[in-house]
Amino acid sequence: MKLFNKKSIVAAALCLGTITAFAQEAQNTPKDYLTKEFHAGRREALRKMMPANSVTVVFAYPERVFSNDVNYVYHANPDLYYFTGYKEADAMLLVFKDLQGQGDSSYNELLFVRKRDPQRESWTGRRLGVEGAKAQLGFKYAYNGDAFAKFPIDFKKFKTIITDDLPDDTGQDAGLNYLVKTFKSKASLPEVDKALVSALNLVSARATPQNLPQVMAYLKRSLKPEVYQSNPIVQELATKPDSATLVSAKAKIKAQYGDANLFADMTIALRGIKQPEELALLSKSAQLSAIAHAEVMKAIKPNMSERELEGILMYVHKKYGAEDEGYPPIVGVGANACILHYEENSAQMLNNQLVLLDVGSEYHGYSADVTRTVPGNGKFSEAQKAIYQLVYDAQDAVIKMCKAGVPYASLEEKTGEVLGAGLVKLGIIKDAGEVRKYYTHGVSHHLGLDVHDKGSYAGNLEENMVITVEPGIYIPAGSPCDKKWWNIGVRIEDDILIGKDKFTNLSADAPRTWQEVEKMAAQSSIFDGAKFPPLK
Repeated sequence: MKLFNKKSIVAAALCLGTITAFAQEAQNTPKDYLTKEFHAGRREALRKMMPANSVTVVFAYPERVFSNDVNYVYHANPDLYYFTGYKEADAMLLVFKDLQGQGDSSYNELLFVRKRDPQRESWTGRRLGVEGAKAQLGFKYAYNGDAFAKFPIDFKKFKTIITDDLPDDTGQDAGLNYLVKTFKSKASLPEVDKALVSALNLVSARATPQNLPQVMAYLKRSLKPEVYQSNPIVQELATKPDSATLVSAKAKIKAQYGDANLFADMTIALRGIKQPEELALLSKSAQLSAIAHAEVMKAIKPNMSERELEGILMYVHKKYGAEDEGYPPIVGVGANACILHYEENSAQMLNNQLVLLDVGSEYHGYSADVTRTVPGNGKFSEAQKAIYQLVYDAQDAVIKMCKAGVPYASLEEKTGEVLGAGLVKLGIIKDAGEVRKYYTHGVSHHLGLDVHDKGSYAGNLEENMVITVEPGIYIPAGSPCDKKWWNIGVRIEDDILIGKDKFTNLSADAPRTWQEVEKMAAQSSIFDGAKFPPLK
């Protein structure tokens, strides 16, 4: 008979406690989370893409301090969550191309997790722990993070070690810091200029002949001047920013930094095409966000504040079970609508100005991204209506193009064509080539676990991609045009599922035409008449 010592009894009790606690919690939680089978399938898909004799390593995100001894609500690394379902800090996943070890003890994946600590958990919530990772996430081999140092892995035997940018600022996360430092020591990885590799990654993944000027402007802002001026690939693009140079630059990036880009290449390919389980969650996120926008249209009044509208949107999100927003809510009235990522939301009165609301929920990790522009008094002025109609025309033309096989770059071309011609017709610009003066961003991005999700921006649209379509016009005060256009900012944004020969607008429950917006604004809202006692 095997005898149990005191430590094994405590460990068994913790294990049983973990399984019991999570089982009880699961009875009163949503039933539509991604399953352990989904995550296992994603690891297998990754493994098939990996080169021979390789290992992929993915770390958790660090925790961040919000104020003194209070952290921000933790947000998992989307890649780690995608492959594991694990949502805590201080973790590390290893996926091997081939089986390691021999016999019954062989493995092709390992998960190192945050150690259980009953005292800490009584303050900050339950931890999954090793046994939870096995029972809930389906990992056969899961270990506490502090076991990694002695785990017998010889990284030098692998031809390729595939990682994303390693966390270099782990803050207060002693566990994550330990994992990263131990991995660097075991793997003997060469030091790389992370900022440069990240910038070149951007060129490889997102640069097209159409958006190359914007990409190069970003590189100039983000790279140190000496790096920008000395790197031959960057300088080649800066000197001659045309399509031929871009093709050449991408080939050189692949040749020189191929291994550094492998993780990005694989995750872009995987996450860019959504699985049925993901589409179900994205559809819910987009639909409930659209319903929230429709409710704001009904509730909006000239004497309301930006913050009130934000609160209505957030309430509706929570009512439908969304955990959070996918990004800081943007609610900008008048001049604030001309600031692309305005986040203060502090204006006290809407009056009769346009209000741009760029707010989307995050439902079980999947972010919607919906924008509507609504007059504060429920009625568009003639000038507001003209700009709104132009943006709508551009969006409608692009949405109708959204099906598999259409070149991604053609969406931007069509947007510029419609907006440029429209601004000329309105007398706001003299030449369509000036369109970028008032249309200052791209028309589309991928959507998923990140609001600006991983996915390919080269080539054609593919079935089961989910993208945004979001043209906009922003005319700040002082612009060289008639003053009647000043401080009008309009963006209309929807979440579009790409089909084989059609599109599906996932956020269609939010009215799009100006006529539909006005009609919705004339309806009563559940928030009408809500009164609260005055502050003393």
